Amino acid sequence: MYSAAQSRDQAGLLFDLASQCVRLSPDLNDSVVIRQTAKEIAYPELGTFYKALSAEATTAFGLNPCLIIHDELGQVRGPRSTLYEALETATGAQDDPLSIVISTQAPTDADLLSVLIDDAKAGHDPRVIVRLYTAPETLDPFSEEAIKLANPAFGDFLNATEVLAMAEDARRMPSREGEFRNLVLNQRVDTNNPFVSASVWSNCGAPPKPIDGVPVYAGLDLSSVADLTALVLIGEVDGAWQVHPTFWLPGVGLSTKARADRVPYDQWHKEGYLQTAPGKSVEYEFVAEYLRDVFQRYDVRKLGFDRWNWKHLKPWLTRAGFSDDILESRFVEFGQGVASMSPALRELESDLLNRKIAHGMHPVLSMCAAGAVVWSDAAGNRKLHKALSSSRIDGMVALQMARGVVPEADAEIDIMGMVA
Repeated sequence: MYSAAQSRDQAGLLFDLASQCVRLSPDLNDSVVIRQTAKEIAYPELGTFYKALSAEATTAFGLNPCLIIHDELGQVRGPRSTLYEALETATGAQDDPLSIVISTQAPTDADLLSVLIDDAKAGHDPRVIVRLYTAPETLDPFSEEAIKLANPAFGDFLNATEVLAMAEDARRMPSREGEFRNLVLNQRVDTNNPFVSASVWSNCGAPPKPIDGVPVYAGLDLSSVADLTALVLIGEVDGAWQVHPTFWLPGVGLSTKARADRVPYDQWHKEGYLQTAPGKSVEYEFVAEYLRDVFQRYDVRKLGFDRWNWKHLKPWLTRAGFSDDILESRFVEFGQGVASMSPALRELESDLLNRKIAHGMHPVLSMCAAGAVVWSDAAGNRKLHKALSSSRIDGMVALQMARGVVPEADAEIDIMGMVA
């Protein structure tokens, strides 16, 4: 039997609690041996034992568990965990193995626990039972009703006075709301307080309508050698900005990068949400040729891009057939500091709050939204920033630039002869 935790400290805590149970029972204490150093509890008469494992330690393959208890699996970021996979694939020799997951929800849909919960709720495997205690997002998150739905022990061994005080703290200080909703209300909410909350993002999740025949604005966030490149097109249809993103990663090593980043890039590629560029990097030549096709199909009025990479991209755009006139009139150098980003962020934020965005819950763009927080200077100017060093926010930066190049009054522009 094994318990699986994400850190050595948590594994040690689980072992200590199990050991206390043994010591408090005279019957167990006479029969069971506690091996403190090895974090094992053994029953020599039957040859069975329990061991506390940690994801931080070297994963032991070749185990034969009949019982696995996964503790706080919601801490796993991304859809994969080496320890989880090693244990779950080791139960084949048992007649009736049992796995139990006890955890607060993970923050995003792409995380392992969220994938498991969603699959269980869909009923794909009748052997899997899910018991999910969470507060519906339709309720006031700071109400006692919402807290009770997520915490069956509220008022019993869970201190009601203390929890209600936490709710008031979160109501008073928005910076603590994400943490409260995730850890107390057990909602799928990022504790890093992203730029756009999960509920607001979901409210704008309508499938985007076609943008053929309407003025189109674009944002291009070019990657470093082997990182994510994002192109986002927006066009206003029926009073809302229809968002059409395209993402690229190098085709070589895609599966390896997916494992390293704990993000299902390979699965998204199979599903058509992520494109791959030939080779080990997303070359500027490849991007320039793709943009040529985009400009030929759509009425692209303006495209915002990071000026840092312009000297590398411009020669390839010229070779792809863009005239100097088009490069000067349609391509807009967009600074990445607060001076340029703050007004664009304000417009995007307003559109999201007023449901004037339709992004279709594109998984790569949604990942970028979940990983983007706001950085402010002393004057209150804002820009998007990564919640973690491993976060990918390229899609949100591109969306922000696309929104930022939209003029207040959209002048008619003759697009004939745009590309040679």
